Amino acid sequence: MSKTRKIISKAINFIVVISMFFCIPSIFCACIGNNRYDGELLRLHIRANSNSDIDQSVKLAVRDAVNEYIENNIHKSSFDEAYREIGARLNVLDEIASGVLTRHGFTYGAKSYLSNEYFPTRTYGDTTVQEGYYDALIIELGKAEGDNWWCVIYPPLCYGDNGKFEYKSFFAELFS
Repeated sequence: MSKTRKIISKAINFIVVISMFFCIPSIFCACIGNNRYDGELLRLHIRANSNSDIDQSVKLAVRDAVNEYIENNIHKSSFDEAYREIGARLNVLDEIASGVLTRHGFTYGAKSYLSNEYFPTRTYGDTTVQEGYYDALIIELGKAEGDNWWCVIYPPLCYGDNGKFEYKSFFAELFS
């Protein structure tokens, strides 16, 4: 009887461990496979001065600098925390964007602000962000009449130049 109990106990432990191995990552990374996000979002839109190649190119340089700053300096454990921290650093974001423009020889500046705006449905890869009003960090470069680049600050969802969806998360990176 004791030997049978040990075997059953080991089998149950094995099943529990295997279940945890497959279930826990899916819980923490649930949004990776989803094709729709319905929760609170804090979006980031960088609006280029124009659609000229040079204005679109510098927009991407601003994107890189702003994303690096946000990644390293903004805590994003909740929507409220991300919104509050972005709001407190608008002047820093202006300086970062304007500095990139100046280093690239542009005389127009940048303006950063938080706004609640209507956005159309956007689909990239398997992920769809439905149309609606969203809070967003808007960074306008010059006249801001060109195409924009966007991602989501909270939760941290960004899209590469090829339109491929990237979910930035400790758990997503750990289990992918």
